[in-house]
Amino acid sequence: MIPPSTPSPPAIGPRYREGGATRGGLAPATTHPRTQGRGLCGMCGRGCACALSAGPARRLGAGMAAPGGPGPGARPLDINRAGVAELQGALSGIGRRRARGIVRKREELRGFSCLEELLQVKGITQRVLELNWQRLRCGHQGGTGGTDGDSPGGTTARLGDSSEPPAQGKRKSEPGGDGRALAPGKKLCRGSEFSRTLGPCTPSPTTTFGDLRNAQGAPGRRCRMPSVVPPPELQDWLQTFQRWSGQEKLLALDELIDRCEPPQIRHMMQVIEPQFQRDFISLLPKELALYVLSFLEPRDLLRAAQTCRYWRLLAEDNLLWREKCREEGIEEPLALRRRRLLSPGFMHSPWKLAFLRQHRIDANWRSGDLRPPKVLKGHDDHVITCLQFCGNRIVSGSDDNTLKVWSAVTGECIQTLVGHTGGVWSSQLRGSTVISGSTDRTLRVWDADSGRCLHTLYGHTSTVRCMHLHGTRVVSGSRDATLRLWDIESGQCLHVLLGHVAAVRCVQYDGHRVVSGAYDYTVKVWDPDTESCTHTLQGHTNRVYSLQFDGIHIVSGSLDTSIRVWDVESGNCLHTLMGHQSLTSGMELRDNILVSGNADSTVKIWDIKTGQCLQTLQGPSKHQSAVTCLQFSSKFVVTSSDDGTVKLWDLRTGEFLRNLVALESGGSGGVVWRIRASNTKLVCAVGSRNGTEETKLLVLDFEVDLK
Repeated sequence: MIPPSTPSPPAIGPRYREGGATRGGLAPATTHPRTQGRGLCGMCGRGCACALSAGPARRLGAGMAAPGGPGPGARPLDINRAGVAELQGALSGIGRRRARGIVRKREELRGFSCLEELLQVKGITQRVLELNWQRLRCGHQGGTGGTDGDSPGGTTARLGDSSEPPAQGKRKSEPGGDGRALAPGKKLCRGSEFSRTLGPCTPSPTTTFGDLRNAQGAPGRRCRMPSVVPPPELQDWLQTFQRWSGQEKLLALDELIDRCEPPQIRHMMQVIEPQFQRDFISLLPKELALYVLSFLEPRDLLRAAQTCRYWRLLAEDNLLWREKCREEGIEEPLALRRRRLLSPGFMHSPWKLAFLRQHRIDANWRSGDLRPPKVLKGHDDHVITCLQFCGNRIVSGSDDNTLKVWSAVTGECIQTLVGHTGGVWSSQLRGSTVISGSTDRTLRVWDADSGRCLHTLYGHTSTVRCMHLHGTRVVSGSRDATLRLWDIESGQCLHVLLGHVAAVRCVQYDGHRVVSGAYDYTVKVWDPDTESCTHTLQGHTNRVYSLQFDGIHIVSGSLDTSIRVWDVESGNCLHTLMGHQSLTSGMELRDNILVSGNADSTVKIWDIKTGQCLQTLQGPSKHQSAVTCLQFSSKFVVTSSDDGTVKLWDLRTGEFLRNLVALESGGSGGVVWRIRASNTKLVCAVGSRNGTEETKLLVLDFEVDLK
C-alpha cells in the first residue's frame, strides 16, 4: 500500500488502483511482483510488468527516484515559493523559459491555489505535470508560509479532493526508459537498445469509457449516483465482466439493456451523449478545419458561421470563399478590391462579399421586384436588326440605315452612326470600336465615343449578312457566297475565302480557323492564312442558319430541324441532335452545354459530349410563337419570342421562373426581336411589324445595393 503521507503517482494506466480501491469502477490491474506496492512500473512509468533486471532498475533500487517522483528524503517543492532557478533545477521538462512562465503566472494569479493551475502556463502540459507530480506541492497562496507536505498539517495540493494528478488526455510523446520524453511520432523499436535493456513490456490496458469521461471533465468531479451504497456483489460482477472477451461483453450489454427500465436508459444517454458532442472543428489545426469546411455548401457555411465566434472567424476565411466563388464562376469585382485596399481594418472577406452580392443578384433575377425599365427610343418605327451590349454601352442597328450608341446607365443616346446607304443587318462591338455590315455591301468601322467612321471596307458584292470579330480582325459573310477577313485598324482586306455556292448566313472565328454555314446546306472550316477549305461538313438537308464554335466542336443548326455536332480536327459528325420541329434560329454554347431556340416555340438544353437532351423548356408557360433570341448563364436561360415576351428559366431543372417582359401588344403584333444580357442588366429590342408596338429598347436592372 502507498503510505498516506506520500503523494500518489500519476494515474497513467487506466487500471491503476489507489490504496486497494479500484479507480473508476474498474478491476485492479495485475502488477509485477517487484512493483507491488508502488502502483506503477518504475522503469516506464506505466502500469505494466517490466523486466527489472536491467541497469536502470538497479539504480532505482539504489535509491534513485522514478520518473515523476522524488528520491528518498526529498521534500516537495512549493510552487508558491520556489524561484526560477529552483524550478528549473528540480523539475523534469522545465527549462528556464517555462520556469519564468510559472513565476509570472504566479504573480498574475497572486499565488497558485492548486497544482492544476500550472496548466495555464504556456508549455506546461498534462504530461509535464504528471512527471513532476510527486516533486510539487502548493503551499499557501502568495508564498506567505505554510507547512511541508510531509508534516501533519501539510497542504500538499490535490486536484479536487483526489490524491491523483490530472487525468491523462491525448499527448504527443511517451517517456523513454530514462524518463525523457520521446520525440513526437517516435516509439521504441523492436530490438532497440531500450527494449533490450528494459526487457519486454506488457501492453498498456485498453482505454475505457471511464477514462474518456475523466479526460473530458475536471479530475475528481466524475458524476456518481448520490447517496447510493454499492451492493457487495458489484466488485465481483465488474471483475467478471472484465474477464470476458469483447464479444461476450457486447452480448452482456445487449441483455442488460433489454432488462433496463426507461429511467435507467435515460441515465445512460445522459452519460454517453456528451462524449459525442465535441467541437472537433475548434480542436483541429486551422488548416485542417478550413479543409473540412471547404466541403460545405455556401449556404451551410453561412449557417456554420453562426455557431460560435471561432467558427465565424474560420467561415470568414478569404481563400475559402475565393474557392466558392471560383466554383460558381464569380470574379471579384473591382469595387471590392478597392474597398479592401482603402480599408485595412475591414474584417469581412472580399470574396465572401462578392459571393453574397452575386447571390442577391441571382435572387433579383429569380424573384426580385421588377423595377420599371429604362425606355430608349430612337429608331422610329423601323426594325432593330442587330443588338450589342458590352459594359455600359449598348449599340443597336436598324433597317433605317443607322446605328445608335446608348448609355445603359442613363438611357441616353450618346451617338448616332450615320453613313450606310442601306439597312444595317449585322454588327460587332469591342470596347469603343463598332463594326457594322449593311445591305449596301460594305462594312464600316466606327469610333463609338466620337461617332466618327474610321474605315469603310469595300469588297463584297451583296448584303453583308453576318460577321465575327476576334482581336483586331473581323470575318464577314455575305449573300455573294464569299467570306472576307479584314484588319479593322488598317481597313485592309487580308484574305478572301471562296467555296460556298450560296449565301453565307453565319460565321465564327477564333483567330485561327474560320467556320461558316450557308444556304448550300454545308458547313465549311477554313484556314484563313492559306485561304484553303480544310473541311466541308456535309449532312444537313436544308439551309444552315446558326453556328457555334468553341475551338474543338462545331455546332450547326439548320432548317432541316436537326442540330449537328462536328469535330473540327477530323470533320466527323459526332452527334445529330433531333427533337426540334422547325428552324433552329439561335444557339449558344458554353463548355459542353448547348441551348437552342427554335421556330417551333421551344428551347432545348443539350449535352454535346453525350448528345443527350437534358431539358426542354416548355409547359403551360412556354412561348406561344417562334423563339427569336436567347442567352444563358451558369444558372438561368433568358429567351425572347415573337409572342412579345421575355422568359426566365432555370438552366439545371428547366423550370419556368417568370416573365421578365410581357408586351401588352403581345399576340397581336408585338415582338421582342433581340435580347442581350450582362450579369446585372437585360437589354431587349422590341417593336412590331404592324404598328401595334413602338420600336424601342428596354433596359432592366437587377443590380443590388452594396450597403
